[in-house]
Amino acid sequence: MPRSLLTLLIAALTGLALGPVSANEQAGLFSADGYRQTQYRSPTPATAEGAQTVDTAALQRLLAEQPHTLLVDVYRRQWLAGQFIDNEAHANLPGSVWLANTGDGTLAPDWANYFSANLARLSEGRMDRPLVFYCRSDCWLGWNATRRAHALGYTKLYWYRDGVDGWEQAGLPLHPATPEPLRSTDQRPE
Repeated sequence: MPRSLLTLLIAALTGLALGPVSANEQAGLFSADGYRQTQYRSPTPATAEGAQTVDTAALQRLLAEQPHTLLVDVYRRQWLAGQFIDNEAHANLPGSVWLANTGDGTLAPDWANYFSANLARLSEGRMDRPLVFYCRSDCWLGWNATRRAHALGYTKLYWYRDGVDGWEQAGLPLHPATPEPLRSTDQRPE
């Protein structure tokens, strides 16, 4: 299916789920290449392109069967004056790496580099390393990041749609988190 047709289909289906939305509002929800770019905390679709959607039980099985699975939290964190601002506590699933701000609909080149360089490093260059992306429930950031990893060529992708909220509601532990630091080889995102 051509990407522009897919974008229109997603926009139309999202409009059905969210109620009537004008054409101007619908056009503003997604970028030209199909990433959600606004109203990130709202109902999400059931699937993400190139990935398998997993619930909490399926994620637990995946982690037990494939312990080298990489969990990637993409929750946002304020970035100011060249550093992440620790303005609120954040916890994520045990063993996760937090690639803050990489689930936005449009990434500046430096943030796109931060995302791709960290995925390459963490996956040790293996495009088939199992990667699970998540944020919170009803959050498009994980959906965007999953699609972005698919566009980069990663082939074993999972989207944990319920995110931190689903994990916590299941009574499972969360661990205090800090964003993955910028490395000297990374450019500084603006």
